[in-house]
Amino acid sequence: MMAYYRDNAKVLSGGMSLIPLMKLRFASPGTIVDINNIKDLNYIEEAGGYLRIGALARNSDIVRSELVRSRHPLMSSAAPQISDPVVRNRGTLVGNCCHADPQGDWGTVMLCLDGDIVAVSVRGERVIPIQQFILGPFQNSLEPDEIAVEARIPGTTNYGRYRKIERKVGDFATVGVGVAMSIHGAGVDRVGIGLTGVGPSNIKCASAERAIMHARVWYEGFMDSVSKIAAAEAMPRTDHRGSEEYKREMVAVFVRRALMEADAMKSRFAPMEVSRPLPEPVYTPPAPAAPSAGASRVGAQFPGAGAQRGSLVQELRKTIRKYFNF
Repeated sequence: MMAYYRDNAKVLSGGMSLIPLMKLRFASPGTIVDINNIKDLNYIEEAGGYLRIGALARNSDIVRSELVRSRHPLMSSAAPQISDPVVRNRGTLVGNCCHADPQGDWGTVMLCLDGDIVAVSVRGERVIPIQQFILGPFQNSLEPDEIAVEARIPGTTNYGRYRKIERKVGDFATVGVGVAMSIHGAGVDRVGIGLTGVGPSNIKCASAERAIMHARVWYEGFMDSVSKIAAAEAMPRTDHRGSEEYKREMVAVFVRRALMEADAMKSRFAPMEVSRPLPEPVYTPPAPAAPSAGASRVGAQFPGAGAQRGSLVQELRKTIRKYFNF
């Protein structure tokens, strides 16, 4: 159908992007190709070293997926923050990437994880890296006769966090930052940093990523430097959601927080230093003091103590006789 209708057709999966565009008259396709009845496109699985997410896998499916949580924590962190429950129940990751909204969250996540989009046509299959797939605001590299059927994410990561500021639930992000890492021991094997809503498209912070990969030791000044590099790669504009300076500063804050969390994770994985065993404690009893002359007698140590004691005993006897009548 896409080969026949080509530019006059639009694909409908979740409809969370296409329907609003049609309502606002920004899109007026002559034909809508609804793929929701293609059940084989609804899956989340691992195969061939990739996490594979079908074009009909909903955002809510990703939220609940233990496989996604175990392979890429960044995706599990971002999924619950996608718009509101209605959109999460209908919207899809693949559809969000095809929409290529600069404030779309999944485009940033895919940039962090170096994912691919799989496109299919009557001519065959084509795998498109996400950096080549998103061309600009609301522009992707799909041919008129192609349908995006799958998102692929290679390998695994064990740290991921997605943070964003929004004025209310379901609103577009004022600033969004995704950070993913693969941490082994005290080193980082893989890192991805992406930005949402601070440029004409989703941004991959390549310079900040290189700084992390080339660093041998993380220290407080280093994390500040990386966060400033990421903020410099942002291209925000002042609008009703915030000023350019505010958005850039929030990018730095979110990146710094992620690096601090990842650094704490590295510290847990770092091998403990080998320390010398402490010597066994040896108890040495104190030497008894030599008794002084007359020390055995109370009167000799405390003059007058013997007389005081005799007087107290007599008073005690009188009291007992008085109260017990004997």
